[in-house]
Amino acid sequence: MTRKRAQDPNVCGVTAAIAVIDGKWKTSLLWLLESGPCRPGELRRRLPGLSEKVLTQALRDMEADGLVHREVHDVLPLKTLYSLTAFGRDLSEALAPLSDWGHRRLEQLTDTRPDAP
Repeated sequence: MTRKRAQDPNVCGVTAAIAVIDGKWKTSLLWLLESGPCRPGELRRRLPGLSEKVLTQALRDMEADGLVHREVHDVLPLKTLYSLTAFGRDLSEALAPLSDWGHRRLEQLTDTRPDAP
């Protein structure tokens, strides 16, 4: 889905919400930032497989969507911290029931596998 379509007032609300968290890493970044501000290097270490380029783009998108706040401290070397905005915390809270459903779904899949004990 394009970002422009996600901003269309005639689109379904769920579609607009999913467009904001679309991508492999944004929900994981939201989850990590729930615990407090993080530096980009810490986020990258906590998410193996996430490249610096993709992290930077995801954080820029999330900042543009009003989900995260970027704070740069004027020290050498520059220290950048990302944190959730109130809007980002709202989204994270809204996703909690979906996360619970996903965990129940995974348990169901595990319980119905033929090789499950």
